[in-house]
Amino acid sequence: MIIGLTGGIASGKSTVLKMLADLGSITIDADQISREATKKGSQALNEIKEVFGKEYIDKNGKLKREALGDEIFNDKLAKERLEQILHPKIDIQMKYLIDKYQKEYPSKLIVVDIPLLYEVGKEEQFNEVWVVWVDFKTQLERLMKRNDLSYKEAKNRVRAQMPLDEKRKKADRVIDNSGSINHTNRQVKELFNKVSSKE
Repeated sequence: MIIGLTGGIASGKSTVLKMLADLGSITIDADQISREATKKGSQALNEIKEVFGKEYIDKNGKLKREALGDEIFNDKLAKERLEQILHPKIDIQMKYLIDKYQKEYPSKLIVVDIPLLYEVGKEEQFNEVWVVWVDFKTQLERLMKRNDLSYKEAKNRVRAQMPLDEKRKKADRVIDNSGSINHTNRQVKELFNKVSSKE
């Protein structure tokens, strides 16, 4: 079974992905694929340099991810341009890894963490979509703390994505991560056991 895991910024997807890996799932992280795709000397990095300018590349030839992040959160057109560069490359690698792991581990649960799964219409590619949900207030507080942002900056970043309440309605299963880590862990174990028994 292939699960698409999604949520929102600072909702705790990475935490849940690690829990699923610890339980024996094969995990694929779209953000990690994106980082690999934009490493020094890559085609994607050269395209970013051409489109956005060399000020987003540091003296060591690496992408200034935070600076570019700030740019795309404040400019819809810039965001679309970056997606046009990255999404095709991420898709190719993701499909390759899914096929590879399905052949190598046919009985294992494969979980793919895609932050913008619903935004880019990827839900049909998975047997189920799981959403990591937190309430809006908790999401803002965690983001402000994690990224050292003001209330306004955090709110703008959260508002730039599809609301978690909307994703929750679309989901096959929901993991409520607004409580303690133990509460989240119990839900993840329960879901893992439920879908693993179907395999």
